[in-house]
Amino acid sequence: MARIIDGKATAKKVRGELKVRTQALAERGVTPGLAVVLVGDDPASAIYVRSKTRMARRVGIQTCDHRLDTSTSQAALLELVAQLNADPAVDGVLVQLPLPSQIDESAVIEAIAPEKDVDGFHPTTVGRLLAGEPTYVPCTPAGVMRLLDETGVELQGAKALVVGRSNIVGKPMAQLLLARHCTVTIAHSKTRELAKEVSQADVVVAAVGRPELIKGEWIKPGAVVIDVGTNRVDDQLIGDVAFTAAAERAEAITPVPGGVGPMTIAMLLANTVTSAERRSGS
Repeated sequence: MARIIDGKATAKKVRGELKVRTQALAERGVTPGLAVVLVGDDPASAIYVRSKTRMARRVGIQTCDHRLDTSTSQAALLELVAQLNADPAVDGVLVQLPLPSQIDESAVIEAIAPEKDVDGFHPTTVGRLLAGEPTYVPCTPAGVMRLLDETGVELQGAKALVVGRSNIVGKPMAQLLLARHCTVTIAHSKTRELAKEVSQADVVVAAVGRPELIKGEWIKPGAVVIDVGTNRVDDQLIGDVAFTAAAERAEAITPVPGGVGPMTIAMLLANTVTSAERRSGS
């Protein structure tokens, strides 16, 4: 039976580390600031925003929430983003996705100042990550890397399979694994012989948004499995991996929920603290 990779415990550890860093900033008169913008009344987004702001305050980050009506125009949202970019007390700007249909998400992401792009979505951030330069790492892939490090798995030379090709998770995830000297394959829901690809991987990161697409019997014995998927099925959260069967073969595996999710928020907070440290010159 696989070891369970506890994302809640690791996220708590990260928050403890961040408290030390925010206390050091406070001694120099600096308080990290995170501005969170929510457009509309999507219940899932509202819950996620509340969780982010609650955790931020626990580690010493000052938050400012901006709640906008669903009918908000793109111009109005861009004006708010410009104001937040110019505010010296704001170290991170987060616009909660998805946005209403009248707003171009790409335009909003590109409007955020790269130095305040704590989500790690701005094209400049993406380019710096691809070039291997210091930058903010998108929060979910950053959280996955921290979980992999916590397991003690040797990444150098490992065969890593990323199932999913989104700009938010799949593509940056592959880049981070490549930077750690893995041999990386990117697969997706249209990949032929997906079972074969999975069966050859020492590390599997599933982020495709298809409930239990990855069957347990496909997992290579002794592999490490990170399940990023969160799919609601019959009022339950189900991952992209068939957990019970996969846990019989894997060395270590993340549960859903309680695996990657808590780490995503923790790494958002880490990026915000890093931004504040850069502002303070530390």
